[in-house]
Amino acid sequence: MAVFLDGWKRSCMCGEVSEQMQGEQITLIGWVQRVRNIGGIIFVWLRDRTGIVQLVFNEQKLNSELYSEAESLRSEFVIGVKGTVALRDENAVNKDIKTGTVEVNATELVIFNEAQTPPIYIEDDAKDNEAVRLKYRYLDLRKPSVQQTLFMRSKVLNAIRSFMINEGFIEVETPILTKSTPEGARDFLVPSRIHQGECYALPQSPQIYKQLLMVGGFERYFQVAKCFRDEDSRADRQPEFTQLDLEMSFVEPKDIQTEVEGAFNNVFKEVLGYELNLPLPRITWKEAMERFGSDKPDTRFAMEINNVTESIQNCGFSVFEDAYKNGNVVVGINAKGTADKLSRKHMDALTEFAKTYHVKGLAWYAMNSDGTVRSSFKKFLNDEANAQLIEKMGLEPGDAMFFVADKKITALTAMGQLRLKLGKDFGFIDNTRHDLHWITEFPLFEYSEDEQRYVAAHHPFTMPMTEDFELMDTKPYEVRAQSYDLVMNGIEMGSGSIRIHLSDVQEKMFRLLGFSHEEAWKRFGFLLEAFKYGTPPHGGFAFGIDRLIMTLSGKESLRDVIAFPKVQNASCLMMDTPSAVPQEQLDMLHLKFDLEQ
Repeated sequence: MAVFLDGWKRSCMCGEVSEQMQGEQITLIGWVQRVRNIGGIIFVWLRDRTGIVQLVFNEQKLNSELYSEAESLRSEFVIGVKGTVALRDENAVNKDIKTGTVEVNATELVIFNEAQTPPIYIEDDAKDNEAVRLKYRYLDLRKPSVQQTLFMRSKVLNAIRSFMINEGFIEVETPILTKSTPEGARDFLVPSRIHQGECYALPQSPQIYKQLLMVGGFERYFQVAKCFRDEDSRADRQPEFTQLDLEMSFVEPKDIQTEVEGAFNNVFKEVLGYELNLPLPRITWKEAMERFGSDKPDTRFAMEINNVTESIQNCGFSVFEDAYKNGNVVVGINAKGTADKLSRKHMDALTEFAKTYHVKGLAWYAMNSDGTVRSSFKKFLNDEANAQLIEKMGLEPGDAMFFVADKKITALTAMGQLRLKLGKDFGFIDNTRHDLHWITEFPLFEYSEDEQRYVAAHHPFTMPMTEDFELMDTKPYEVRAQSYDLVMNGIEMGSGSIRIHLSDVQEKMFRLLGFSHEEAWKRFGFLLEAFKYGTPPHGGFAFGIDRLIMTLSGKESLRDVIAFPKVQNASCLMMDTPSAVPQEQLDMLHLKFDLEQ
């Protein structure tokens, strides 16, 4: 029989019941977490989004019908209860829950809905398989930790929105059905029924629209934007994600960075209860690569990279000497205090790890705490080179140092990844810290081996550094971009740039990227045309909301911070999507799938 509210209204939430309410008559509504019947007394934990409170059904104080109904309660029943707040006995206090000093002696009970035994445990410490949890995500969402993360997400978004509005930004929604453009990940395409044979694309970002808003004179725009990318499967990638998007006119990089810092500071203040030390440090891309081997360095631990190329040119070890002669580099790190913990088996495993980043090998040198030395190459070094390396690397008893010899970026990248691995393996990273900094002056272009041409390192609308303009035709690989990334704890939070606002410069950029004049106008004619009508200098930034929440909440996966996420292969286990659609729908779109290829 259907049971309706019929006037039942909660007087407070479960997590709000306190000692100050002793003796009060209250009404609670929620889900049954667990039931314990000890014969004559039934204890029920009632849960809502604020927490858990204990209900007590005492057979001696209740009529038989009410007590019998209480005996029927099971986990996840939806119920309403009226009762009196009482203090628990001292020996019955539960310090693990917020309401552990009180309980509610029930006087009335209504069961709004019964529940079958759930296929997962509605508890935070449950070890259910992730696939099962996501198949029954609506049940998984009842867990306090999951709800707390989504409450944090809401709080973060509100903190960002309030800051942006106070700074004079206008929130504008841009289209979801848009035009497919090159340069970037694959688009999700939406066939048009009305325009046969043609497609919309779901936006990878609102990039072009926000630039057109600057042409339209809005000067300060922001949006919490849904973005879509049809990328290959990866462990922690979502085909749809949320980003905070902003654009400003008449600005330089520092102006935009200041606004982004303010938004992040407001998030830290409202959500974590402390403020950032502003302005944030700024590190050029070149410096970041040379010190940390990464364009998104984790600065929560030391172990910086040393370039020892000049020190090894006559060291006696042919691998190092050949690198110097061929114009390559030799770089190293000192993993302080790890020598005694690293066996030969560990060293071999680290060597194989380094090779996955396209270097030929890893040279290592360990000085145990007792002063004895183990090394894969020391026997080849002359005494002078050995002393120089020890001095250059600051090696002390108990330390282990590692070296890579290769092309500069290859060597630095491999060493940067090894640095991170050692930092995680040996607990060097201070996970209680949140380190934020800017990475600036990225290369404008990067060479794609797959496409055998230069591609935009950021995107094709990025303005080069003014002093590098003259290099665009002669040495494009040396041109720096007016772009900047915000990095937190070794994770790229977001990126931005000053945009090209001149039609001729934008055409030149397209030309360097391999687009003919006709192709550029076919794909981006609306933008190039718009630039002819008084476009202001402008720039912007975008950062991933999902990634920010994941970092702030200490979660390990984006799936943990999204209400209804997709799994690794971009499918939704709960909705069973993507899925086949009726043939008549395909016929209306003039589509036919060739599944035999």
